[in-house]
Amino acid sequence: MGRYVTQACLDKGYYVIGVDKGTYASDLSWVKRWETYHGDNFKFLKEDIKDLNHLYECDFFINMAAESHVDNSIAGSKVFLDTNINGVYNLLELIRQKGGHQKPTLLHFSTDEVYGDCINCAHTEMDILKPSNPYSATKAAGDHLIQAWHRTYGIPYLIVRPTNNYGIGQYMEKLIPRAIKSFNLEKKLPLHNGGLPVRNWLHAHDTAQAIMLLIEKGVVNEIYNISGDYEKTNIEIVNQILHHYLEGKDYKIEDYVDFSYSRPGQDVRYSLDDSKLRALGWSPKKKFEEEIPKIVKCYKEKFVW
Repeated sequence: MGRYVTQACLDKGYYVIGVDKGTYASDLSWVKRWETYHGDNFKFLKEDIKDLNHLYECDFFINMAAESHVDNSIAGSKVFLDTNINGVYNLLELIRQKGGHQKPTLLHFSTDEVYGDCINCAHTEMDILKPSNPYSATKAAGDHLIQAWHRTYGIPYLIVRPTNNYGIGQYMEKLIPRAIKSFNLEKKLPLHNGGLPVRNWLHAHDTAQAIMLLIEKGVVNEIYNISGDYEKTNIEIVNQILHHYLEGKDYKIEDYVDFSYSRPGQDVRYSLDDSKLRALGWSPKKKFEEEIPKIVKCYKEKFVW
């Protein structure tokens, strides 16, 4: 997601300082590209947000730094607390130390998962947060810190809560690239809870455009849901991937998917009401059925171990 938002900012002519600690999921190859084509407008710092001790003058600090894989958080949650809670705390304190008019707006990427699941409804920004796993709990904690620091110290903020993002460049642990990698290796894809959990899919390009709109509108101290309006069960998504991966050939799903896995604390369905954002003029432009063939082709041809 960071790649898409950074590119969108640079395309607008904004000066960007990128901060990344370079975890296993980072793709720092884009840094050289931006330094080459946007040298005057781009600078890179390889640092952990929880260890930053200086904040450059800026209008917005867009925080997309996060440990985000639910299964990893279940296996071991400490690093999630370090980044998703302590990292946010450190950013808030750095902003607090700035003089009144020098305080940048903290534009923070949260997630639809902070609301917990929603069987027959769509969450609004006013709903109570009920996270179900260590990952979403740490993200909810970060959201609470931001709102508390705003009320107590006047820290300006924007919190965005997108649904599942997808697009070329996503790390291999996420469902779409992981499925293609499994098929390339001729291994079965582990799919938890029978593939029945429902998720809503949003292209990273559309998410980035939502961020650009919020910046340009000058809104502050608000929360915005961002929904892709493409709601499918995980097994439906995998079937679409397989259809394009096998180029329309017949297949038995059991030959490609392992249904034996059950995730503790599983959320059945996420759903967001993003009418607040759409009232500003945003709507998703990318269509999943048109994008998924390109994504499958990309990962199939450019195999990543």
